Amino acid sequence: MNEAYARMSLAETCKMLYDRNLTVSAGGNMSVRLDEEYILITPSGRNKGLLEPEDMIMVSMEGEPVGDVKPSIETGMHLALYKNNPETNAVVHCHPLNCVALTIKGKVRTDITPEGVLLLGDVPTLGYITPGTKELADAVGAHASSKAILLARHGAVTQGRNLQDAYDRMEELEFQAKLQMLVGRCRGLPKAEVEKLRGM
Repeated sequence: MNEAYARMSLAETCKMLYDRNLTVSAGGNMSVRLDEEYILITPSGRNKGLLEPEDMIMVSMEGEPVGDVKPSIETGMHLALYKNNPETNAVVHCHPLNCVALTIKGKVRTDITPEGVLLLGDVPTLGYITPGTKELADAVGAHASSKAILLARHGAVTQGRNLQDAYDRMEELEFQAKLQMLVGRCRGLPKAEVEKLRGM
């Protein structure tokens, strides 16, 4: 991917996530794959709604930043997804309120609406693991085939073929979490319908 375009797209995605209340202040981190050797990722400790294209940090697939800069502490988690899923070209990690609440109350369901089934599939919830650790990166990497992953008391991770995919899945995941918080216990779509949707 062209670096200038990738920087601009990443900054725009960060602003959308911030404007939609999917991330707050310096929380979360977002990245995009440039090629087989490098990714661009958000810097550590910066408000995601205020980032500009030039703020994005280039990091090698081995985790080495280009220049004297400090990338997100979750860089390892992003790299684990890129290394374990060759179809992944973008990763979004946020702390959406309803998603986090559901990791404490139970687990998110994606069989309530057709969009949940189509966009998200099954969403695993990992137990609490200290942010920024190799243990967390390894645990997320082990679920690299999942479109979305919940992290207990921490947040959510989505991935996609591009930034739009990853963004859309994060927005849908928070919608499903909010819906579940509103309706409480309810029946999901019939199994036959879920299978039909998965085959589409």
